[in-house]
Amino acid sequence: MTTVEKTVKPAQKPAGSAAEKPVAKPAEVATRTDTSPLVTEQGTTTIADTVVQKIAGLATREVSGVHALGGGAARAFGALRDRIPGASASAGQGVSVEVGAKQAAVDLEIVVEYGVPIADLARSVRRNVVGSIERMTGLEVVEVNINVGDVYIPSTDDEPSSGGDRVR
Repeated sequence: MTTVEKTVKPAQKPAGSAAEKPVAKPAEVATRTDTSPLVTEQGTTTIADTVVQKIAGLATREVSGVHALGGGAARAFGALRDRIPGASASAGQGVSVEVGAKQAAVDLEIVVEYGVPIADLARSVRRNVVGSIERMTGLEVVEVNINVGDVYIPSTDDEPSSGGDRVR
């Protein structure tokens, strides 16, 4: 995961340097402003990592073709948690984030459904995650890394039983 930029400060050079040459800045840096919808004259809004983590997890689950989030161990613990009365499922399972003052970076661990084109799915997941986080928080999402850890293959055990043997 890349490091999330906390603040942007221009480099200062000593005054009167005779050998100074203008340095071309990348377009992104030259056009970036230090304003943020989270920092106003009336105060500052900070957003906890868990908030961004939950938004990313829910946005990922909304995309058709994503079967689950998290690696094998995380899914096993989630299945145990689901069996405990009163326990709630973790919306942030399989999601790790890094949140700065203006930017966020997201890492996802997903399980895809068999037959779904993974490159197309990843594109849809990124679009949904970036849109949801930026719309809800005002943070700029600098990257969404997706690790496909497994493929879900439906079995006959997942289908409802007809109540009889296969062969009569």
